[in-house]
Amino acid sequence: MRLWSVHPKYLDARGLVALWREALLAQAVLSGRTNGYLHHPQLHRFRAHSRPRGAIAEYLCGVHAEAVSRGYVFAGRKICRTRGADRIAVTRGQVMYEWNRLLAKLAIRNPELRDRLETVKRPQPHPLFRIVCGDVEAWERRSRELPNNRLQRTAPRAAAEPGR
Repeated sequence: MRLWSVHPKYLDARGLVALWREALLAQAVLSGRTNGYLHHPQLHRFRAHSRPRGAIAEYLCGVHAEAVSRGYVFAGRKICRTRGADRIAVTRGQVMYEWNRLLAKLAIRNPELRDRLETVKRPQPHPLFRIVCGDVEAWERRSRELPNNRLQRTAPRAAAEPGR
C-alpha cells in the first residue's frame, strides 16, 4: 500500500488508479470494515489524526479531484461522508523520498512522464498535507534500491580475494 504524500497530479494513469484503490482499502481499514492491513505503516499518520476517517476521506477527495480533472470516472460515492479533517504535517524528507521513489517507478513504466517530471525540484504535496522540515518519516519502510535513503549498503566483495 502506498498512500503518496506527493500530489496525485504527478502520477501516471496506472499510478492514479492504484492510489485510488489503495486509498479505498485504507478507508475500509480505518472504518473497521476489513481485517487486512491493520498495522500497515502508511496508516500511522491517518490514525494519529484526530479524525482518521475524515482525513482519509479528504485524501480520497484529492485523488478523486485529480481523476475528474483528467476525465476519468472514479466512483466518488465510495468516499465516506465524514469530512472536516485538518491538514496533516508531512516532512520535506518524506516528500523527497517518495518523489525519488516515484521517479524510479516512472523510469520503468512511463519514461516520457519521468523525463517531464525531472525538472520538478520541489514537488507539491497532496492537498491534505502541509510540508514541514524534517527527514523521512519514522514509519516509512525504506527501500534499499533508491538513492538518498541513507541506508547502509554492504560493500561489494573485492574482485580478487586472496586464497581463491
